Amino acid sequence: MFNQRTRIKDLLAGDKANYETTVMGWVRSFRNNQFIALNDGSTNANIQVVVALGMLDEATQKRITTGACIKAVGEIIPSLGKGQKIELKATEILILGDCDTEKYPLQLKNRPSLEYLREIAHLRFRTNTFGAVFRVRHALAYAIHKFFNDKGFVYLHTPIITASDAEGAGEMFKVTAFPLDGTAPRNEDGSINFKEDFFGRSTNLTVSGQLEGELAAMAYSDIYTFGPTFRAENSNTTRHLAEFWMIEPEVAFNDLEDNMNLAEEFIKYVIRHAMEQNKEDLEFLAQRLEEEEKQKPQNERSEMGLMEKLDFVVNNDFERLTYTEAITILKESNHNKKKKFQYLIEGWGVDLQSEHERYLVEKHFKKPVILTDYPKEIKAFYMRQNDDGKTVAAMDILAPGIGEIVGGSQREERLDKLLERMEEMHIPADELWWYLDTRKFGACPHAGFGLGFERLVQFVTGMGNIRDVIPFPRYPKSAEF
Repeated sequence: MFNQRTRIKDLLAGDKANYETTVMGWVRSFRNNQFIALNDGSTNANIQVVVALGMLDEATQKRITTGACIKAVGEIIPSLGKGQKIELKATEILILGDCDTEKYPLQLKNRPSLEYLREIAHLRFRTNTFGAVFRVRHALAYAIHKFFNDKGFVYLHTPIITASDAEGAGEMFKVTAFPLDGTAPRNEDGSINFKEDFFGRSTNLTVSGQLEGELAAMAYSDIYTFGPTFRAENSNTTRHLAEFWMIEPEVAFNDLEDNMNLAEEFIKYVIRHAMEQNKEDLEFLAQRLEEEEKQKPQNERSEMGLMEKLDFVVNNDFERLTYTEAITILKESNHNKKKKFQYLIEGWGVDLQSEHERYLVEKHFKKPVILTDYPKEIKAFYMRQNDDGKTVAAMDILAPGIGEIVGGSQREERLDKLLERMEEMHIPADELWWYLDTRKFGACPHAGFGLGFERLVQFVTGMGNIRDVIPFPRYPKSAEF
């Protein structure tokens, strides 16, 4: 029976020997027709399967190639070899799946580049790097659900197809059942008549579940969403994806300070969980990152290693200051020549760049930073307006090496203020009538934040390209697999 196999990770974690077991996995190497390095994906470590000379016929030996899938039955015994405590002395070897080594893309002597592996994303899971990355991704996803579940939050599935643009960015993927040959029904003015479309109106893939999440928070108090979102942004950078996952908690009866407290606790919890549960994976990735850093010019190297960076976040209280205070610090640092920025801070009201955010975290405060009270002109319509008439109750969490990792705000619960802001930003109130209803029927102060899951995974694993922390990346001109 196949379900009687033992995972290699569990075998290597134990200290027992001299018992029968079954392992299954993929061959990493086969030396001297006797020693099989076998891996099943539960860990980067292999177990050595020892085959007695003469046990296998020549035809079977030739089928045990790199990439082949086998079942090995035998006795776990203490190992005499270096680097391993135990090995499996085989009594039976069964080939479950052959591998054509002449065509196998991972049959390479040198370590393949990440760019090359991105082209064969369907096979890159078998490498040590991506094995570690996606086990860490799993651990973070589990920690997210556990954190909110243990606090009594309700997990809400928000729609993937929506008629609203929560961010007002306009970079959305259109969803339609109309043919693409130009025969869609038209209005008298020549525009497409979406009333005849599948949903009876113009619809898109969602960019956020926040607005729908607010509706549920007005009934359950504490909810969170965790699902895919989409941006039709034609950006080919290491920080952008067309499809990515978002975590968006929304909490009734919370103000901005409550929101900051929750976000800080959340970030520390999920990172600490990965550090505890995936220590070996993170140490492997840290070593890999260190090797990469050595190849860079001295002035481009990171000042913190991966494990040091993670410790930096979980073991420091986050510094809290306003956007206005941050602008003063940045201008003074530039004036005093402490730091020369590529993008100069010319005055109050500008959006901060990653270099500014990282300076505050890594140089000035030497701890994670939460910035609050941003100018309303650079923030979304739903953020609560402060009494000064210029700023909103927004907050961003800034982390070392990456800059902004969380963005959130207290939401505008006052109907008149919300309508006024929507008019200023040319957001049609009639299309968001359902959102405005929550301000008419028992509105209350509430707040929430959004965290791009891939940005979190990228931060925790130290991977330089966001396309390498999602199983099947979607970006301009690429939708393989």
